[in-house]
Amino acid sequence: MQLQEIVDVLEQLAPPELAESWDNVGLLLGDRKADVGRILTCLTLTPDVAEEAVRRGAQLVVTHHPVLFKAVQRLTTDTAEGRAMLTLLRAGVAVYSPHTAWDNAPLGINQQLAERLELSAVQPLKPLNKDEVKIVTFVPPEQLRAVQQAVWDAGAGIIGNYRQCSFVLEGTGTFFGEEAANPAVGQAGRLERVAEARLEVVCPTMRLSGVLSALRSAHPYEEPAIDVYPLRGLPAAGWGSGRQGALPAPLTLCELARRVAARLPGARVEMVGPPERSIVQVGIACGAAAEYWKEAQRQGCQVLLTGEARFHTAVEVRDAGFALILAGHYATERLGMERLAQLLAERCAGVSVFASAVEHDPLRACP
Repeated sequence: MQLQEIVDVLEQLAPPELAESWDNVGLLLGDRKADVGRILTCLTLTPDVAEEAVRRGAQLVVTHHPVLFKAVQRLTTDTAEGRAMLTLLRAGVAVYSPHTAWDNAPLGINQQLAERLELSAVQPLKPLNKDEVKIVTFVPPEQLRAVQQAVWDAGAGIIGNYRQCSFVLEGTGTFFGEEAANPAVGQAGRLERVAEARLEVVCPTMRLSGVLSALRSAHPYEEPAIDVYPLRGLPAAGWGSGRQGALPAPLTLCELARRVAARLPGARVEMVGPPERSIVQVGIACGAAAEYWKEAQRQGCQVLLTGEARFHTAVEVRDAGFALILAGHYATERLGMERLAQLLAERCAGVSVFASAVEHDPLRACP
């Protein structure tokens, strides 16, 4: 498969629209036309993981945590990130990061954590209103398919789990071309009436510029008529940050902490709050997301499960009468990259996908 085809699959699994505004998700390094037969997934791209990717013949690394997160003025072996990137550059290995888009995706990490705890009525902790527009254009029926394909390939026409969505209505268009015009249909200097198809597609606002460029390139008209309508933001089912849900039966905070430890490989669990507190509703935000505790409290949760928290955040949570379960950054997110490898293998026929075997939690307990 070409790299762009795999990027398309990744964007289906982790739509970029779900990423936090500060994040750096997407294809970070690589030629979109390059062939990819082997993919390595990891939580963090470090020099040893980069060497593993080259050694195992990967053409693409999918890393949860983005590289090149901040503006880069030089790329040298003086830094760990520089060593990792230069290793991959020399070998022609591409890099993609889904990060918070994968955290928040319908099949993503927070959803997986909710399923491991057998939560019911699972919903986003912070629902997302989709930011979309509707694009309308008018196309000769003979070129309709080409224009549809162009806007679909550019990222328009996605509704939930459905792709290549559009609406088409046949009608008659009119135009009078001035002397300087060069119409694709009919002649300049007279009123023309031509058969046209009205094409409507929804489009994420963040992709509007690219979709309009693709539309104009594929459209046969010298001056295509294009309308863009803003759509009122509506909560998208299952889309949003974090997760919340109900336990099958009430547990104490200590009992829930033990359950988390048993169900997350490698978790070293700490908690904030009285051990005997009764827990029914659980909030979840993987990684370093303790700031979600206020949203979890507002939503009626009694505890937030996350990876890590600053000391002063823990004090603030305790004094507010809320609770935290801290299972470790690595433990709450690594499982999601292993699952992503499985999902990519299912969707990318003929491509070998595997999780890093050398990656490990940098935090160790003293034996």
